[in-house]
Amino acid sequence: MKKLLTCLAVLSLSVTQLAATEKAPKKNIVETAVEAGSFNTLAAALKAGGLIDALSSEGPFTVFAPTDEAFAKLPKGTLEDLLKPENKDKLVSILKYHVVSGAVPAAKVVKLKEAKTLIGKTVAIKSGKSVYVNKSKVIKADIRTSNGIIHVIDTVLIP
Repeated sequence: MKKLLTCLAVLSLSVTQLAATEKAPKKNIVETAVEAGSFNTLAAALKAGGLIDALSSEGPFTVFAPTDEAFAKLPKGTLEDLLKPENKDKLVSILKYHVVSGAVPAAKVVKLKEAKTLIGKTVAIKSGKSVYVNKSKVIKADIRTSNGIIHVIDTVLIP
């Protein structure tokens, strides 16, 4: 009987470990965003800003990711201007303003009043019926990746 219980315990542990391994995200932030299909503008901006490798690295990071629709809300010509090589520093600053060091799930985000971004400036966080980062609404939270978390927002954050 003791051997049977030991075998069952080992089998249970193995199944639990296998399930945890299967659920672990295999794609990083950039790969996940590209695959989603609603972050094409963000992906193009990350490429123009030379940040693909940084957000593909180990991290962890939390990205407040604006959708293509969020970028479309920018004043006419703004995005095209930002994507020009001579405006790379400004573009990088804006993109890093969307990233927080560490994996911060929604359950922790809602307890924060602010978060320090990769450019050293803070974003205000307001929770209620919805969660806002500055004036941008979080429309989907906790997209887990191999190197962090994506929270989808409806407006581009400008430092």
